[in-house]
Amino acid sequence: MEFRKAVKSDIDSIMNIIKQAQDYFKKEGIDQWQDGYPDVETISNDIAEGNSYVLLKDNNIVLTAAVSFDGESTYDSIYEGEWITNNEYAVIHRIAVDNNYKGLGLSSQIIKSVEELCLSKDVHSIKVDTEHENISMQKLLKKNKFQYCGIIHLEDGSERVAFEKTI
Repeated sequence: MEFRKAVKSDIDSIMNIIKQAQDYFKKEGIDQWQDGYPDVETISNDIAEGNSYVLLKDNNIVLTAAVSFDGESTYDSIYEGEWITNNEYAVIHRIAVDNNYKGLGLSSQIIKSVEELCLSKDVHSIKVDTEHENISMQKLLKKNKFQYCGIIHLEDGSERVAFEKTI
């Protein structure tokens, strides 16, 4: 398997995986990604900023994620808890796996790849937020030793549960 930065020619494959995730959330009654987000412009911006990554298996894109080291303004305030650290951190957003490759542990593989990326930049913390209802993401985070830290609010005021892992 190969973990690499996404390039413009990957957009169709990434958007196909995003669409699968949107359909899954809708079927499961999860409000996440039901308003057209993330769209092609979001993914294009991730790629342009060097924050979009893909995992390839047999030369197929099987997972997509955005990884940023630029901080997250919505993480500046956390409620009903606190962050483990206040140091530099990576944030993972928009993680999604191709339906044909679910159940193979690829989400854990991408977290391990992000950990390696962090260590190469001497960054020792990863922060993530997700919907209250996104239990599969919360299970993934807990399985990979992330700790629940509290509640953050997005710019539109909606709540997300926040997790952090130190490495």
